[in-house]
This record gives sequence, C-alpha cells and structure tokens, in this order.
Amino acid sequence: MAIDTDLTHPSSPPLDTPRMSTRDKLVLFVLCAAQFMVALDFSVLNVALPVLGADLGMSQSALQWAVTAFALPSGGFLLLFGRIGDLYGRRKLFLTGLALFAAASVLATFAWDPASFLAGRALQGLGAAVIVPTGMSLLTTTFAEGPARDRALGISGTLMSLGFTIGMVAGGVLTDALGWRSTMGLLAIFALVVLPLAPGLLPESRTPERPHLDVPGAITVTAGLLSLIYALTTAADHGFAHADVVTTLVAGIALLTAFAVVESRTRQPLVSLPMLRRRTVAWGNLGGLVTFSMMSTVIFVLTLYLQEILDLSAWETGLVFGVQGVVSVIAGSLTPRVVSRLGARRTLVVSLAGQGAFTAGLLFLNAHTWSVWLATAAVSVASMFHLGAIISYGLTVTSGVPDEEQGLATGLVTSTQQVGLTVGIPLLGVLATTAGDLLSGTRTVIALNAAIVLAAAALIALGLRPLRATAGSGAVEAEPVGSR
Repeated sequence: MAIDTDLTHPSSPPLDTPRMSTRDKLVLFVLCAAQFMVALDFSVLNVALPVLGADLGMSQSALQWAVTAFALPSGGFLLLFGRIGDLYGRRKLFLTGLALFAAASVLATFAWDPASFLAGRALQGLGAAVIVPTGMSLLTTTFAEGPARDRALGISGTLMSLGFTIGMVAGGVLTDALGWRSTMGLLAIFALVVLPLAPGLLPESRTPERPHLDVPGAITVTAGLLSLIYALTTAADHGFAHADVVTTLVAGIALLTAFAVVESRTRQPLVSLPMLRRRTVAWGNLGGLVTFSMMSTVIFVLTLYLQEILDLSAWETGLVFGVQGVVSVIAGSLTPRVVSRLGARRTLVVSLAGQGAFTAGLLFLNAHTWSVWLATAAVSVASMFHLGAIISYGLTVTSGVPDEEQGLATGLVTSTQQVGLTVGIPLLGVLATTAGDLLSGTRTVIALNAAIVLAAAALIALGLRPLRATAGSGAVEAEPVGSR
C-alpha cells in the first residue's frame, strides 16, 4: 500500500518557495505568454462578430463558424499533439505550434472573404492544440514537483483565466477603436513576440523511449472529440433537437466508446487506462471541467445582464470584469500558499465550494442600479475561488505522474479546459437568451450553475477522501498503488 502524501495536514507550515533564476523566469514568461494568448483567442472575437459579419458578408447563421472553426481543432487534437510531443520532442512541437498560430493570425487579420477568415481561425485552433499541451508539459517538466511547480502552475492558471476575461473586454474596446481586424492582429503580435524568444530558452523534452504512435486510438479520439465539440457548439445556436447536433453527438459518443475499446487492447495506447482510473486524474479532471464550464457561463450571462438590463456601456461592463481580473491575479499569487497548507485536493474542494457559494449570491441581482455592486463583488470573489480550483485541479491531476507521461497528463488537463470553455454556454447560457424575460433567465442559469458547482465539490470531496488501511495497531491514510 502507498501512503497518501498529498493530503498535507492543515497545521503544517507552508513550504518555502525557492527563488527562480533569471532563466527560469524567462522560460515561465514564454510558456505563460503562449497560454495567455490562446485563452485570449477564446473570447476576444465574441463582441466583434456582428461587425465582422457585415464586413465580410457572413450571414447571421454563418457567424457561429467564427467560433466553431477555432474550437473544433483546438479541442479535438489536444490529446494527439500532447502524445506526439511526448514521443518526438515537446520543444520542437511547441515552436511549430507557435509559428502556425502566428501565420494563422496574420491570415485572419487580412482575410478578404469568409473562406480565408475561417481558414485562419481553423489554423489558429490547430496551432492552439499544439501549444497548450506541449507548453504545459514543458512547464511541468522544467519545474520540479513541489513549491516551484505549484508557483509556476499558479501563475499559468491565473493568466489563462485572466486571458479569457480580458479577451471579452479588449475585444469590445479594440473593435470600437480600430475595427474587428485588430482583435486578430493582437494575437499575431503576441505570437510574433513570443516566437523569437522560445528557441534559445526552452529545453528539449521527450520520453527516453520511442514507442510507436497509437494510430487507431489517435483517429478515434480525435474524431470523437471533433464530433462532440461540433455538437455542443452548434447546439448553442440551433438547440439540441437539430439533426446535425443529434447526429454528431451520437457519433462523438460512439467514437469515444470505440476509443476506450481500442485503448484496452493496444500494447502502446495513446491514453493509459490505468492513468484514467487513478482517483486523482478522474476526480481532478471533473473539478476542472466544472470550474471552467460554469465560470465561462457566469461571465456570459453577466455580460448580457449588465448591458441589457442595467444599461451599462461596453466600457462600464469592462470595468466590472477589470475588478474581477485584479482579484484573479491576487488569487493566483496566494493559491500556492494555500495548496502548501491544505494539499491540492482539499484546495480543489474548498475552491469549488467557494465558487458555487458566491455564484449563488448573484441570485439577488435585480433591475436596480445598485445591483452592479453586488455583481462586481460576487463575481470577483467567485473568480478568486475559481482560480484556486484551476490551479489545484492541475496539480491534483499531474502530481505523481512520471516525466515521460507528463504530456499525456497535461493533455488531459488541457482537454478538460478546452471542453469546459466550449460546453458551458451551450448547455446553460442559452437558457438566458431564450427565456422571455432575460432577468428571470439569468437567475435560472445562476441557480443551476451554483447547484452544479456545489454538487461537484461534494462528489469530489467523497471521491478524493483518504482511504483507510490498518497497519499494525493503528490506521493510516492510504491509497491503492497506482491510484495517484
């Protein structure tokens, strides 16, 4: 039996975080800037869609593809590229992804018709699918498990969440001031700044052995994720009863089931089923899926509420989310200290419970002007706990995983992030937009949102509770070997 070392006793003093060298700081800057850039891409275009459609001659129904063209490859190819990086070199693949993202952003910036724009968005998504898992793997293999990795993941998680929020604000400001093309130009500038710095700073990292790539597994999981993401993004506009949604949803489930069968019979699987059976991996990823999907939904419905019900301008709405961003930065700097005291698993449970509780506070919103203060306070504190959940779920999933499987573990972590950002709004956000009364629709979404997060916190607390095994005359906290 293996002793569970993750559940640090609350009275234990926090571990001293070692000082980073200048080179470590530069490596962290490059990796976090790339992750921030991808998170920004998820939301920066949302506000610009109507202007973009009028400029390029895209119909209202075609505008969803501006988002879907990015979401499909960025979520669908994550596991595949994470594993390819493990086998053939994460640094090499990361640089390739950055170059592809930069070129795709330039193409989207100067797009001359819908086809060229959507091609740019699809290539951006493909570049993101390379950058995210390889970047996370380089981070977890560069910084040793413990306080150094906790701090690095804390900064990375903070910037990812901040990127999504800033994207919503910056998208409106840039579109009003410079036009929709500036949103894509911003991403191109980010990529072109990071790309020259990366080759001289990042170390190469790969598994010591060179097993064959699991091609059947790669085909089934990629096709399954593509089908599932397409179904969920299309459902946001056409509902779950639409023929395309039903067909691709069923196909996605069937392909992912086939993937599980393939992996159970393959000598060198793309995804290690024993890893998926680890409690930390299974429950940790559930926490990540819930925290990302539910917080993205909160931000979506609050944006509608603030502008449509309280009549705030885009600038005033940006100030609300600006406060949220500042609180998120503070939370990101404090979370590693909390993790060192409570352990990643307890921090995950506490963070989800806090996110759910303060999300529930938004149920008291009404049509009066003073509600803006309640909205600002509640979403900011909920975001503080959200950051704690982001950081602690990543640590929970990747702790104890050997370096040669870090690409696989972080591929699962980042797949959860991307799917979470994709599914929340289609599943719950549409309840606000399709309700006859936006205020009542917003309250319905908030109530379901808070209930889901709180239920997840309770389930994860049970799923990750320490197992007891009798040793001699006393009981010790333990887990079966391989469950970490």
